[in-house]
Amino acid sequence: MASKQMFAIIAVVVVTVLPSVALATEYIVGDDQVFNYIKDSHNVFKVNGSQFQACDVASLNVANSFTTGHDVIPLNTTGNKWYICGKAGHCDRGQKLVINVMNMTSASTRTSAPGLASFVAVTSMIAIMLTSLF
Repeated sequence: MASKQMFAIIAVVVVTVLPSVALATEYIVGDDQVFNYIKDSHNVFKVNGSQFQACDVASLNVANSFTTGHDVIPLNTTGNKWYICGKAGHCDRGQKLVINVMNMTSASTRTSAPGLASFVAVTSMIAIMLTSLF
């Protein structure tokens, strides 16, 4: 019984951590960021870092909005890009994304994506734990 309780605790921790790992995204200048969502139920706003942290929907600029339900945003410059859903309460519930856009030189010096090895390791750990329980 103790092993099942331990599994439940580990499963809760893994489920809590995985979304953060899955959303760690990096792009190269020239890539596109694509947002697909239900039009009129959601939208996308490009914001700055402080608006992103605070989920500040009160000061959103319509010029930085995307509302088609299939928005393709060209990534033409390096640096962090912050996006949130502008619908009431959506950003506060986690509907936001930060990406890092790198130039080709920076990207080519990397040997692997950060977090990818962790994601694979955690996924493998879950599969092993599930197999051992059943």
